[in-house]
Amino acid sequence: MANFGVQIFPTDQTIQPVEIAKAVEERGLDSLFFPEHTHIPVARTTPFPGGGDLPDWYWRSHDPFVALTAAAAVTSRIKIGTGICLVIERDPITLAKQIASLDQISGGRFIFGIGAGWNVEEMENHGASFKHRWAIVREKILAMKEIWSKDEAEFHGEYVNFDPIWCWPKPVQVGGPPIWLGANSKWAFDRIAEYCDGWMPIGGSGSGGMEQLQTACEKQGRNAKDMDIALFGAPADLDFVKGRIDQGFTDMIFGLPQTSSDGVLKQLDKIAEVANAARQG
Repeated sequence: MANFGVQIFPTDQTIQPVEIAKAVEERGLDSLFFPEHTHIPVARTTPFPGGGDLPDWYWRSHDPFVALTAAAAVTSRIKIGTGICLVIERDPITLAKQIASLDQISGGRFIFGIGAGWNVEEMENHGASFKHRWAIVREKILAMKEIWSKDEAEFHGEYVNFDPIWCWPKPVQVGGPPIWLGANSKWAFDRIAEYCDGWMPIGGSGSGGMEQLQTACEKQGRNAKDMDIALFGAPADLDFVKGRIDQGFTDMIFGLPQTSSDGVLKQLDKIAEVANAARQG
């Protein structure tokens, strides 16, 4: 049975994290995801991948880990996750502790959605290299896995390097939370197969990607059927949802509008109706 969740930028101008978390759980949905951008540079030449002007919620969003902690505190069942966390902009030791703490506080309900990002100037403000972003993300993820799974963790790479450390708490989920990669490029599948537990593409049919993912997993001695495959940006359309589930998607993550609480809850009700209908076949 597929899972059904929602995603929204948590900002100071829309529904607050506590309210939306309660509403998602009350409606029987399965998950809630928050994206992140630490800031948006005023002087930016990197074009917005979505086309047109960059919406202001990109620079108004709460820190996702603060918002997700608030969501975890008022729920008991739903999964909470980053969709996505810009790993490139975060220190891996600090991030490992934030995630382990949130996984502990939530009772093992955290999903770690990751990506490398698209905004060159934003990364540069963090001292990160856009050119080497995926190599850096890889090392940070591998280093965090060591921290989550070892009593005395160490990591020695080109971009991340530390001698043995003590770092607790460890996540409730042994070895760390499931890691879903948010990317649609042809290189995404090898990355997923090497160091992730799932794929979270935005839109698209996903049919070709399923074959590429299986091929990449086989090279790593893994099976794509063991992966979570979550479609982000799914429309609240029953026929579309059924079609993607038939293709092998395990999770449908619907987008919520950046509007008033009433507007968000109205769309959430529609999504819940679609999810219920899909569960009934």
